[in-house]
Amino acid sequence: MQHILIVDDDLEIRKLLGRYLTDQDYRVSLASDRRSMQDVLVNNEISLIVLDVLLPDGSGLDICRDLRRNGSEIPVIILTALKEDVDRIIGLEIGADDYLGKPFNPRELLARIRAVLRRNLTQEIRLSHVLEHRFGKFKLYPGVRQVLDEREAPLDLTGSEFDLLLAMVRRPGRLLSRDQLLELTNRGSEAVFDRSVDVLMSRLRRKLGDNEEFQMIKTVRNGGYLFSARVETVGIES
Repeated sequence: MQHILIVDDDLEIRKLLGRYLTDQDYRVSLASDRRSMQDVLVNNEISLIVLDVLLPDGSGLDICRDLRRNGSEIPVIILTALKEDVDRIIGLEIGADDYLGKPFNPRELLARIRAVLRRNLTQEIRLSHVLEHRFGKFKLYPGVRQVLDEREAPLDLTGSEFDLLLAMVRRPGRLLSRDQLLELTNRGSEAVFDRSVDVLMSRLRRKLGDNEEFQMIKTVRNGGYLFSARVETVGIES
């Protein structure tokens, strides 16, 4: 079930969209400001954000810009009561996927959500056929589940370690909670504790050569983990 996050300080709009999208078979979380939005993002795998421009503790445009600067690829639809074209242009230039002015018909928002999610799904399918990811001194090959170092020697990774690394390499610069990592590695349904993620991460760091001076995998206190290395994607399978 795709998970939609509605961020709007108007209680009635949150309640209306929450009920409407739930009836359309989406999982929905609601946030009234930037702080509560961040709490939801840390603890959930969000498919799309519907983001109001005017929030009590910040601008939705600034929030969208920060998401993109931090490497987040979560689709964003901007909502605003402002009708000036310049605001719409700015919203799209900073990385929003679509833009809808208030007042709006929930059916129109639903159509836009579906269109953006279809585009995002196409991109996810494309990534699933990537031949090679390059980062630091390593090359990762999803098809053969192998990582090579600068000497073209294979890294000795367990299946769980490879799945964890692949999940992060595909989402560079994005903060991932332990629950999200369990879900992304298809282990969310198993009897696995959060602590097991920490143990796997420690082993993976050691094999990648992470140390105090240089870290590809960074720990965010009370948040999770973030892959900080620049990732280059090479080749697409036909």
